[in-house]
Amino acid sequence: MFYRGYGDGSDMREMGAKRQRVVDQGPSFFGATPAGTSFMYNQPMYAYAGQPPPFPVVRLRGLPFDCTDTDVAEFFRGLDIVDILFVHKGGNKFSGEAFCVLGYPLQVDFALQKNRQNMGRRYVEVFRSTRQDYYKAIAGEVSEYRDVSSPRRSYARARSYDEGKESAEHTGMLRLRGLPFSAGKEDIMEFFKDYGSLSEGSIYILTNSEGRPNGEAFVEFESAGDSKAAMEKDRMTLGNRYIELFPSSVVELKEAMSRGRTVTF
Repeated sequence: MFYRGYGDGSDMREMGAKRQRVVDQGPSFFGATPAGTSFMYNQPMYAYAGQPPPFPVVRLRGLPFDCTDTDVAEFFRGLDIVDILFVHKGGNKFSGEAFCVLGYPLQVDFALQKNRQNMGRRYVEVFRSTRQDYYKAIAGEVSEYRDVSSPRRSYARARSYDEGKESAEHTGMLRLRGLPFSAGKEDIMEFFKDYGSLSEGSIYILTNSEGRPNGEAFVEFESAGDSKAAMEKDRMTLGNRYIELFPSSVVELKEAMSRGRTVTF
């Protein structure tokens, strides 16, 4: 379970109910090293003897407005990222702020060293934060997501989004987003086991510049009919993460490769 030692069980269950998406609960956001340990900065067992450790969370300000989970992970490369929460304003507009929960309290000091460093063309401010501020932000995001003040507008956005997927042309290729970082080709084959025959050669897992999975993949089905039927799995869970599916094409796969992201064949 996440956050062991940073809160009691009821706190964690409450947070789990609030969050609509959880980051993979492996030992590291980027997966384990061959030795099975975290990539960097393991916490000494004696660090907080006799007192509860502080909740390991930082707040970021000044993020690019097209920022993604992967961008934040790259910014904090080498640290164990447990969760990333983007903060939105009224009308579901991204505020440029986010909270990042780390694996261990000591990693907060390393994260603070990234203060005023650039992400793209913008410099990002990094501050210490607290569990209370993080929970408050979660509650605000849930309220914003429900869009209580304008339920019709929220419904219209969701319907338009879904209709766009339904009307998209199927070529036999789907793009997956939100995969657990530990997911392999066998996991994806199991996920789509009811939609035709897939082989490992028909699954392309995207990786970042460090060669670690970035949570996206492309899957090539035997036919356009199979890929269309497989859209039934959109927003269903693989492991403890829900997976978003998008109709795609070989052209989009090649574009992903041309942007410098390597592909695991």
